[in-house]
This record gives sequence, C-alpha cells and structure tokens, in this order.
Amino acid sequence: MGWGMGGAGALLTAHTLQLFLGFATALLALQKLRDIEGFATGFLGYDLLAQRWVPYARLYPWAEALVGLLMVAGAAIWLMAPVALFIGGIGAISVFKAVYVDRRELRCACVGAQSNVPLGFVSLTENLVMIGMAVWMVLRMV
Repeated sequence: MGWGMGGAGALLTAHTLQLFLGFATALLALQKLRDIEGFATGFLGYDLLAQRWVPYARLYPWAEALVGLLMVAGAAIWLMAPVALFIGGIGAISVFKAVYVDRRELRCACVGAQSNVPLGFVSLTENLVMIGMAVWMVLRMV
C-alpha cells in the first residue's frame, strides 16, 4: 500500500483528502452548533458580515455543516463551492483584519463557544482551507 496520490491501493488519494476535509469541516460546524448562541456572541466580535447583519452569526455554522456534508458526499458541488467560497472568504478577511490589521487579541469561535483558542493563524487557515476546498472541487468537476 503506497502513499501516492493515485491508484486503487494508495493510502493518500484525492478522495481520502476530500473525505478528511469534509468530515473536519462538518465536525467543526458541529462544535459551533452545540452552543450556537455562545458561538454567535464570540463570532460577532470579529466577523465583519455578522457585525453588519447579526443573523449571519447563527447561519454560519449551518452553512459550514452544509459545506462539510456536501464535501463528504461529493454532491451538489454547484451549491457547496459558492457557499464555501463565500463563508471562507468573509471569514479570512475578517480574521486577517482583526488579528493582523487591528492587532486585536480575541478568542476564536472556530471550535465553539467553550474554546480558549486565540484568534489568529489557525482561524485564518480554517477559512483558507474552506476556500481551497471549493476551488479544488470545482476544478475536479471541469
């Protein structure tokens, strides 16, 4: 069994990566949904869209769960990709502004309300991975 990116016997394949990223995204969404009000409160502290339209803070975990589940299923890429690009893009811009421009020290709401994870590189990476997932899935369709 190899580690290559192709072949039926390969351990690390494009499909394995798709499943891993999809499950990881869905599990992160599940953490947020465990205490959606707590998540929304933390999210409002840094997300630029949520600060302008508060219902987005409660919609975000559902959108993230949708992205993860569709990624796992490999279905409805026409829906998954734009949602992932939208929430990942807004999230990346928001985190970048809060951490690297405004230099604010905030807790990340990325794994739910009870986390003690500082907002920063990990949060930015989560959003960039979501953007990458969307682009990759669209390219696979083409």
